[in-house]
Amino acid sequence: MSKYEPLWIYLKENNRQNYKLSFMEIENILGFSLDHSFLTYKKECLDFGYEVGKISMKEKTVIFNRVSSLSNL
Repeated sequence: MSKYEPLWIYLKENNRQNYKLSFMEIENILGFSLDHSFLTYKKECLDFGYEVGKISMKEKTVIFNRVSSLSNL
């Protein structure tokens, strides 16, 4: 289990088409501050049906988009 799994589970359980979460919202979900390692771990969210769309350092937000599975087509 990665340290970011609580975030991926949050995305999957709430099952929205897309999310725009602030760094603070993400930190509240995770229980720790977002750090540079997020860039390495962001690919894990594909396993939960989402991808990281855009990370805005200016707005301090991350956009997550639901991906469609080829097996569902």
